[in-house]
Amino acid sequence: MPRRIPEPPFELADLIPEFAELARETTLLYPRSGDPDVRESSIGGPLLWPAAESWPYCGQVGHWAPGPGLVAGGVITPGVVPMVPVVQLYARDVPRLVFPEGKDVLQLVWCPLLHPEDPAGAALPRLYWRTEAEVDAVEVLRDVPESGEDECDEDLMPRPCTVCPTPAVDYPKRDLPRELELALGPRLREIENRFGCHYSDVASALQNKVGGYPAWAKAPNWPHCSRGHRMEHLLSITGEPRSGRWLPLDEHHPHSTEPLWRSPADPAVMDSLGPDMHLGDEGGIYLFLCRACPELPYAHRFDCY
Repeated sequence: MPRRIPEPPFELADLIPEFAELARETTLLYPRSGDPDVRESSIGGPLLWPAAESWPYCGQVGHWAPGPGLVAGGVITPGVVPMVPVVQLYARDVPRLVFPEGKDVLQLVWCPLLHPEDPAGAALPRLYWRTEAEVDAVEVLRDVPESGEDECDEDLMPRPCTVCPTPAVDYPKRDLPRELELALGPRLREIENRFGCHYSDVASALQNKVGGYPAWAKAPNWPHCSRGHRMEHLLSITGEPRSGRWLPLDEHHPHSTEPLWRSPADPAVMDSLGPDMHLGDEGGIYLFLCRACPELPYAHRFDCY
């Protein structure tokens, strides 16, 4: 069931019509701590995985995790470790997401270790597209391999969360073209002076989401496929806002004196918000997809301050 979110204090495209053509549809996932089933969309939940297909492992040389089992240099080197479930989305829950023909389940796993030598950042995600009916026709994997506590980085281990996919409109933050930013400078400053916030605080979603724009903390770093096509943003896996514009109405602090679009979360729900991962300072891991290539290559970026 989609969540109800506060009305923004202004409609960006009404105040600055030049933003209208930059608007993109997104689906906010709103992960909340729970007990999802393999038949549900989730973050950190169990996956509808065929038992006949081997579970993926990461054996990249040099991956490591902080932990009590330290060796010289302050890190441990666990070797080959099983990947962890991160995202499962059924097409019925995210109708705005275009699935490959005949597919209706998207699954994402990644390595629960740090990869300092990887130029794209941590985790090394792997993406899978499946057909629910085909998995239904075979046995589903129930005993997923797990790493020991000393063999993973807790910040890369999402706790099981249910999701409430919610459609929204997203605008660029750091992806605003430089020449347009310069041209719109006076009007953007007028918004800040009038409403007491940067336009992106209201219009750009730093969220767990499908589509829209990556809410880059640093300069945009869009990947291109091997044929030179710029990939599209597929998924953002981030922390979860604990105040402000994108917090659902029923989760705001009941006694806050702030306007709804900037008030904090109710302390009663604070511990349930998000997959409980710390991906840098206001950062995230973003997944990208090239639809111009038939094999649908993908890439990722780890982004934080």
